[in-house]
Amino acid sequence: MRAYERLLKYARVFTTSDENSDTTPSTARQFDLARMLVEEMKQIGIEDARVDDKCYVYGSIPATEGMEKVPAIGFIAHMDTAPDFCGAGVAPQIHENYDGGEVALGQSGRVLSPEMFPRLKERIGQTLITTDGSTLLGADDKAGIAEIMTAAEKLIEGKIPHGKMCIAFTPDEEIGSGAEDLDLERFGAAFAYTLDGDYEAQVVFETFNAAAAKFEINGFNIHPGEAKNKMINAALLAAQIVNSLPAFDTPRDTELYEGFFHLTGIEGDVEHASVSFIVRDHSPEMFESRKTTLHHIAKLMNERYGEGTVTLTVREQYRNMAEKLIDHMHIVENAREVVRSLGREPDGSPVRGGTDGSRLTFRGLPCPNLGTGGDAFHGPYEHITAEAMDFCVEVVLGILKRYASLG
Repeated sequence: MRAYERLLKYARVFTTSDENSDTTPSTARQFDLARMLVEEMKQIGIEDARVDDKCYVYGSIPATEGMEKVPAIGFIAHMDTAPDFCGAGVAPQIHENYDGGEVALGQSGRVLSPEMFPRLKERIGQTLITTDGSTLLGADDKAGIAEIMTAAEKLIEGKIPHGKMCIAFTPDEEIGSGAEDLDLERFGAAFAYTLDGDYEAQVVFETFNAAAAKFEINGFNIHPGEAKNKMINAALLAAQIVNSLPAFDTPRDTELYEGFFHLTGIEGDVEHASVSFIVRDHSPEMFESRKTTLHHIAKLMNERYGEGTVTLTVREQYRNMAEKLIDHMHIVENAREVVRSLGREPDGSPVRGGTDGSRLTFRGLPCPNLGTGGDAFHGPYEHITAEAMDFCVEVVLGILKRYASLG
């Protein structure tokens, strides 16, 4: 079975996580895919496949005879889809022999355009998979799951010499907690790779430093005719907080190593309001500076309007894994050599986000990120090709072969 065929099956399973939940997994529906994967893993010959009570799926393929001393290599992908856009009722659309032009996304009125997504020009002649415009696709990260599963099946069927292959599928990556309860001893890998990127030739060891920030604003409501020096309009203060930040430090206006403040929510009225941001920067110094800026805004607001008017909560989410991976660069360099051996130049552009690998690396499991072949994740324009997924399968197999050849 090709990887894209698995993706078509997995994409239809509703697995969106919930950032407001306090359970693990955050949504019980993630077990639906977990159980499906365990059954499929057993069918292809992964005898120890299992899912635990927190919805982490584990499995392994033992080293072939004579390869027992080769490092055990892990491959990880996540089962949940992002809560940013509808993840229920996904109906993947297949476009054979893509011609390089615009693609209408079902009856939604949305159009997938190479003007907006230039990489589509590289997909001419390939089998393009899109949404119908009403949901996301879920290739982030069900494509990664499909590629790992397909590589595992090929590994078993092809009798390829290899060290131990360790597999894990995690819940709740999209809400930042996918790596928290992964049992590293049970997983059993010396190092690992997440398949959670986009471009198929991607081999990345740098991520953002990341935090979530929320301002809670308590206003004082009084008749506007009597408001002089009395009213505190919480909604207006929310707008002032947003306007206090650099106007062009936004995701739309930044790239590569440039950080940002991303406004993710603003709501309220005169009495009470809240403003939510995610804060990102590759530089640890700039990351700290951005958090300091937010605390300074809260301080000035309280000095002007009274202590307790504004409360700021900053929650750190993950750190730039380059801080730790710099001491384990063989993992990155060997993956890059595999990509080159397959006729492509590896893309090392820093991840403008994070992966489970960010937190796992800081937990002691070095874990760079590989591409899955998709694009425009988290929304209705998400797309991928069968051929890009095939390439990613070969990258996984190539890494296992390379370490086996190195002994």
